[in-house]
Amino acid sequence: MEVDMNSRAGRPSMAEAITLGLVATGAVSIAIGALVGTIGGAAEIFGSPVPVLLPVHDAPMSVLDRASGVASASYTESIVSFEALDAGTRWLLLGERALPALATIIVCMSLWWLGLSLIRQRAFRKSMAPVLGTAAIALVVAGMVGPFLGTIARAQAVELLPASADQFYAFLYELDPAPIGWGIALALVVGAFEVGRRLQLETEGLV
Repeated sequence: MEVDMNSRAGRPSMAEAITLGLVATGAVSIAIGALVGTIGGAAEIFGSPVPVLLPVHDAPMSVLDRASGVASASYTESIVSFEALDAGTRWLLLGERALPALATIIVCMSLWWLGLSLIRQRAFRKSMAPVLGTAAIALVVAGMVGPFLGTIARAQAVELLPASADQFYAFLYELDPAPIGWGIALALVVGAFEVGRRLQLETEGLV
């Protein structure tokens, strides 16, 4: 039995094509937004003064000390604007912002490529696994390295504060597991696409 892979029965419907097109367009829009946001963040970081969000501990919020129904209140973060900050610290702050943005751009462009491939009925093309694999690695790296760069930058910024400002953490690394989890999930999707591609090759060999 001969199967025509290009027959109309195997093509996506108009509604499916429109949906995939919207998804691809949305992915590109998000990627552009991430790029613009990173450029804006770079302008802020390399400007003067430089606002830096620093984590604090044991900082009570005295304005709520006698508020009804409030047992206790404290600050966990404080924005400190530095008039002068060395270039190394600025680059670390930029890396903290740029890595997640870069991962977002890579993931969005991967989704754009996937949507385009689905529209063309070529979802299991050879390039799909490397594209999605790169996106998975980008998510894991951004999730682990980005916060670490920010931690080092904030530690260097705290060193510039007076010794009396002991409420700021000297070094606090907070890891968000969400990007890492998404990266691992995407890696599993890469495996599924690779299996699908092999099955497609075997099926085409039998036709």
